[in-house]
Amino acid sequence: MPQAGPLGKRTVYCAFIMLTAALLACAALKAAVVEPAQSDETLLNPGRGFATTHLFNDGLEGILHPKCTIAQFRWYWDELEPEEGRIDFRMIDSLLAQAHANGQRLNFRVMCQNGVMHVPDWVRRAGAKGQKYQDDPKNWQPHYNDPVFLEKHAKFIAALGARYDGHPDVDCVDIGSVGRWGEWHTGGTGMEMPDDSTQAKVIDMYLNSFHKTPLIMLIGAGFGLGYAVEHGAGWRADCLGDMGGFREDWNHMEDFYPQALAGANAGEVWKHAPVVFETCWTMQYWYDKGWDVDSILTAALDWHVSILNNGSESVPEAWWPKVQQFEKKMGYRFRLVRLRHPNRLAPGGTFMFDMDWENQGVAPCYLRHTLALRLRNVSTGGTWEVPTDVDITGWLPGPVPLQSSVVLPADMPSGEYELALALLDPYSGKPAIRLANAGRDEDGWYTLSRIRLR
Repeated sequence: MPQAGPLGKRTVYCAFIMLTAALLACAALKAAVVEPAQSDETLLNPGRGFATTHLFNDGLEGILHPKCTIAQFRWYWDELEPEEGRIDFRMIDSLLAQAHANGQRLNFRVMCQNGVMHVPDWVRRAGAKGQKYQDDPKNWQPHYNDPVFLEKHAKFIAALGARYDGHPDVDCVDIGSVGRWGEWHTGGTGMEMPDDSTQAKVIDMYLNSFHKTPLIMLIGAGFGLGYAVEHGAGWRADCLGDMGGFREDWNHMEDFYPQALAGANAGEVWKHAPVVFETCWTMQYWYDKGWDVDSILTAALDWHVSILNNGSESVPEAWWPKVQQFEKKMGYRFRLVRLRHPNRLAPGGTFMFDMDWENQGVAPCYLRHTLALRLRNVSTGGTWEVPTDVDITGWLPGPVPLQSSVVLPADMPSGEYELALALLDPYSGKPAIRLANAGRDEDGWYTLSRIRLR
């Protein structure tokens, strides 16, 4: 029988090598498919959910109220800066520490007027002018266009920004300062709002001082609302649910909010900045008035609410199931539907994966958290965390397809690894966002499948 010559042996050998390589490649490309179980539990996640007012979760004992992720505080300027340059940072820092201990983050606002004057005396002594309320002469409103007021207040806001912009325990800052309670209206005073130029100057104080922490503009500002949202701020409304509590022929829900948003071209703001509400009175007041809670909560979701403050008051027991379901839809709610990945790979290789996510909420997450993978060697327990470059702030409501890859560390030994993922806090680097999936480990990671490195 004739034997193959040198060329024939080489051809057979090359064919064998190519076939072997192809088989190994096919084995490497064989994908694992994981479909994690869904969870319907309430998820306490940063930047969304209910807020307490001037207290924390530990003050809600005995109150039928959802646990909160935000704590709202409001301060008058004269309280915070009783003497020029001496700002009560110690008080604010103490509240930030209490918020952190309660699993909450702070939303704050500063104000210059209400029923009495709250511009510091030293500002008035420096020459800042004001005027008594026409409807109540014992009260006083600053002239917001006064150059002394503008200079001193700008320094005050700049000092707050220098200390708290990007602070890990500050969730968002209201652009306050103007109007009663800093709400950008002068109702009940008989006084006019400041002109557009002055409104822009006050808003610029905040825009120039807070670049990392989200800013929220009060909806009553008119020109100011459009100016603020055009420059990246979210919006806030402090009378959600009003169906005629002030006048029988007028209410906030139908006769003010839609018109204000349309006039400011703010309908799409929720895609990049938060929408925050405070109830007009409380939900109990709505219940006593016989107002339709379903239509009110549906409207809030249609406006893409992320945060709601109910004044730390009890929810009517009859409405509790509705409020619980509403809470689950506020802001973002991320569910991992499916994960596909190769089940074999080499150390230092490129790990390609695709995921199907779903945002079951009504808004994105506005603070970028790192989507990270964790591989733990089954035999040795050695662990490697690998961050991805995925930007979750673009995950709008609905399906979120995702294809990405990471390069695995080259020092990983061969063996079998557990694959887990988590959304990490940008400040601490620890798992922060709970998913609408079962299987969360005690350390906050979600273990999903296994891969083999060889």
